Amino acid sequence: MTKLLKIDVFTDVVCPWCLIGSARLDQAISRLPDDVDIELEHHPYFLDPNTPPEGVNVHEMLREKYGREPEEMYARVEGEATKLGISLNLSKQDRRYSTNKAHTLIRLSKPNGNQHELAKAITDAHFLEYKSINDDNVLSDIAVEHGWDRGDALDAFNDEHELEVTAQLAKSAAEQGIRGVPFFVFGGKYALSGAQPDEVFAQALDKIISEL
Repeated sequence: MTKLLKIDVFTDVVCPWCLIGSARLDQAISRLPDDVDIELEHHPYFLDPNTPPEGVNVHEMLREKYGREPEEMYARVEGEATKLGISLNLSKQDRRYSTNKAHTLIRLSKPNGNQHELAKAITDAHFLEYKSINDDNVLSDIAVEHGWDRGDALDAFNDEHELEVTAQLAKSAAEQGIRGVPFFVFGGKYALSGAQPDEVFAQALDKIISEL
């Protein structure tokens, strides 16, 4: 008998540790037995809700916030990405953009059943292709690759009501105690915060699946 496990995923597409955490989750899921079906649902979360539409210079922001060169901070996450086969060079993406449009597109893709793939594509566009993921053309190109009509996608992620819904959901997640991402909830019962090591994901999955 097939077991169904839902995993709620809270990430932001401009969060480098979310890229790592999602990749580790994917690896853990790929090792599950065939009789386990996984349902992934993505939820909006803003790493910085005050980011303007045009973005901010992330290198300068980190220097000002921490008082040291960002390359020192980049080295650790880049090293973890390398272990996953991801060639990540954070110094090449100097801007962090508003992610409301991206999250709105991801949220409205739930009926299509490919939120996770779409979120990964947007994250890759930001970190690996160094694109502006707040740009209408960039987002609509990705949307079309994931089953959207271009015009429908443009209308969806520019709809003021839908953007406000996304913003409120992101605010609600923070108010409910999610202080950082990535954040994963397994089966509505167990939560993991941060880009945990592979074995932690495996243990969490084994535990919750044994209870299904």
